[in-house]
Amino acid sequence: MYRSDVVGSLLRPAYLKEARDQYASNKLADAAFKQVEDRAVDEAVEGQIRAGVEVITDGEMRRYAFYGHLIDAVEGFDKFGGWAIPFRNEKGEELVLPRPVVVSRLRRKRPLCAEEFTYLRARTKHPAKTTMISAQQAAAYYDRNKSAGAYSKIEAYMADLVDILRDEVQELIRLGCTYIQIDSPQYTALLDRQLREGYRQRGNDPDRLLDLSIEMDNAVIGDHPGVTFGLHLCRGNNQSKFYAAGDYDPITKVFRETRFQRFLLEYDDERSGGFEPLRQIPEDRTVVLGLVSSKRAALESKDELKERIDFAARFVPLERLALSPQCGFASTMEGNLLTPADQEAKLRLVAETAREVWGKPVPLVHWNA
Repeated sequence: MYRSDVVGSLLRPAYLKEARDQYASNKLADAAFKQVEDRAVDEAVEGQIRAGVEVITDGEMRRYAFYGHLIDAVEGFDKFGGWAIPFRNEKGEELVLPRPVVVSRLRRKRPLCAEEFTYLRARTKHPAKTTMISAQQAAAYYDRNKSAGAYSKIEAYMADLVDILRDEVQELIRLGCTYIQIDSPQYTALLDRQLREGYRQRGNDPDRLLDLSIEMDNAVIGDHPGVTFGLHLCRGNNQSKFYAAGDYDPITKVFRETRFQRFLLEYDDERSGGFEPLRQIPEDRTVVLGLVSSKRAALESKDELKERIDFAARFVPLERLALSPQCGFASTMEGNLLTPADQEAKLRLVAETAREVWGKPVPLVHWNA
């Protein structure tokens, strides 16, 4: 039971962004670029350890976006030709994120996450996890007009996708990974009326897609004793902006019918609704409350966090709760509107609050200890 967690992505340092641009322009060799990525991962690991969180990631430093491992490793996608979703903030300011679309049959060119995990496991004795895109998230990369030449129906596309993701899960487990987080902001897109209509326009019935996605995500994670699978749900996260709002009630089927043991849920503001839908979570699952915002620099009050944890415990017992930021700090390369110092302060707040609420973690023996 990890009481303090991170969601995945961390702010990319400026030197990494510059190196990625140079690499894309063929101005930086493969080996040199890898050295820059390695340095960024090392610094991400050090920052999380300083902050004191129990579980760490590589910060997704090797990805241009949280879903970049799929697009870069699998042939068949037009990187920026898909459904562009508008992100907004409370002031009404918007930006549009072009997303991928599948245009040819999928072919896995290389592993999606193996490099990330094998490098991370060699850099720390702390519990480490890998983040992966969900089948449900990647369903949004199907367009019945643009994708029909490769896949006449979304079911055929998702069948190939599930095979690729399931193989990746099995490879990660073979490499010793015991905590795999599946990221699926698109589940919460099904809370939003406008986004639901966008699915319909692209040939996907949102209610049918919910059932299909649960089936597909269960197929991806399979049955692996000793491995923890977490599902992260948020309402969009791009440069401190979001794309959806609404409580979890319309999609509580995800809690009841998926095999995930750990749900990492966004709960940093009123857009997420109340804790009441947590009643639907089975008694053998853990809820990681994303109470600390990764979108805003202002540091939350520790007393307020404890009050909200106590309130959530009315619906899920305290022993089945944990704490994290509400999302990653940089779901895309640009990152949210915080500084690295803000980010570390947020992670430290998560770690300190968790220790004060649940006590000091019991030391564990890890595979790479």
